[in-house]
Amino acid sequence: QEELVESGGGLVQAGGSLRLSCATSERTFSTYAMGWFRQAAGKEREFVAVISWSGGGTWYADDLKGRFTISRDNAKNTVYLQMNNLKPEDTAIYYCAAGVAATTPEGYRYWGQGTQVTVSS
Repeated sequence: QEELVESGGGLVQAGGSLRLSCATSERTFSTYAMGWFRQAAGKEREFVAVISWSGGGTWYADDLKGRFTISRDNAKNTVYLQMNNLKPEDTAIYYCAAGVAATTPEGYRYWGQGTQVTVSS
């Protein structure tokens, strides 16, 4: 079982920014695409963004383009999610995942434990 460890969540006011990090093993990082999903209370888990294993391709949920940016640091085996101009509706648990470059949870083999992001109005 591969381990993914998220960090960087917290409480922020609307309009603010956060950067989430997800660290994993070199084996996982060099093999899989890395994605971010989120799950708000009472809702299904939804796709946020994914970056290919090479870093050459990125995909985003349509309504998050322009505010969220996914990136990866191969030297640190870490993927990031920069979130700007945060809105209260961005409040959710954010999960990092490793798998194919998919927009559905079924495409991912390994998951982190999640990090809470709360945006106050």
